Amino acid sequence: MKAIGFQTSLPITEANSLIEFESEKPVPTGQDLLVRVQAVSVNPVDYKVRKSSLKDKMQEIPKVIGWDAVGIVESVGEAVSLFKEGNAVFYAGDITRPGSNQEYQLVDERIVGFAPETLSIEAAAAMPLTSLTAYEILFDRLRLSKERDQGKSVLIIGGAGGVGSIAIQLAKKLLGLTVIATASRTSTVQWCTELGAHFVVNHTNLVEDMASIGHAEVDIILDFVDVNQYWDAFVALIKPQGQIGSISDPAAPVNLRQLKGKSVSFHWELMFTRPMFFTADMVRQQEILNIISELLDNGTLKSTLTTTLKGFSAKNLQKAHQLLESGKTIGKVVVSFEGDS
Repeated sequence: MKAIGFQTSLPITEANSLIEFESEKPVPTGQDLLVRVQAVSVNPVDYKVRKSSLKDKMQEIPKVIGWDAVGIVESVGEAVSLFKEGNAVFYAGDITRPGSNQEYQLVDERIVGFAPETLSIEAAAAMPLTSLTAYEILFDRLRLSKERDQGKSVLIIGGAGGVGSIAIQLAKKLLGLTVIATASRTSTVQWCTELGAHFVVNHTNLVEDMASIGHAEVDIILDFVDVNQYWDAFVALIKPQGQIGSISDPAAPVNLRQLKGKSVSFHWELMFTRPMFFTADMVRQQEILNIISELLDNGTLKSTLTTTLKGFSAKNLQKAHQLLESGKTIGKVVVSFEGDS
């Protein structure tokens, strides 16, 4: 089968930053599904791993990444009970295993959901990783509920990004929160507004802009950009007994002691935790993906697909990585395996 990977960490502009190669088609055992991949989307984790995991190293067999996919179950392991051959599925995978940038991929059934029936494969491929991340941080980490938290305010840092785009929708439609998102360009402000944000503020003057809209303090802050960059603002803006959640990778320590006076809680979210550690509730990711699939099919959630590249090729994946590394993308970039490459 065809796969695309890298042997060493190179700038994406270099020809061999991603290469095409032939690999053996894997065979599923245990609770693994063998999925024939139809489309993948690219996330910041893709280029972060590509840029750092094989730095100053040369690996003989290329490393395959990719953590979003839509496809068809080709065959199943002997312990599989949740799926059968022919099922259309979507998932975000496991960072410790070979990724979705290959024609066939093994993935544990417990982190796979049934693909939405009303969306194109490209629109569906845009959703798993960001939806899991947004849903987990809201419902599994901060443990919010509409019954208890409706009417509270949430500040979403990075509203136009992949995770922020889903969090805006979930926070408004499932929790009834007052949603404030950050964005700095006309196009990103419009995007956040169309997704349902009640207010959009500029991240460069966060404390001042929040005061100008009548929200000098908020109940909840979700950081999808850089906890170090905004930490002082978070300390100032969070209400007593509020909650802060983050997915970012801080380059320096954060002073949690600054939250003690307000009795504020801080929560990390990493979507890969459950499959990485085979947690007892690993199947929760399948449950969440099936919820997301239903929300997409009934129109509660909108796919965040904005760019489709046709054809499974190193050239298209390189282009997708370049788009994300520019820091100017809105929504999600998807590579469809069908079409000209």
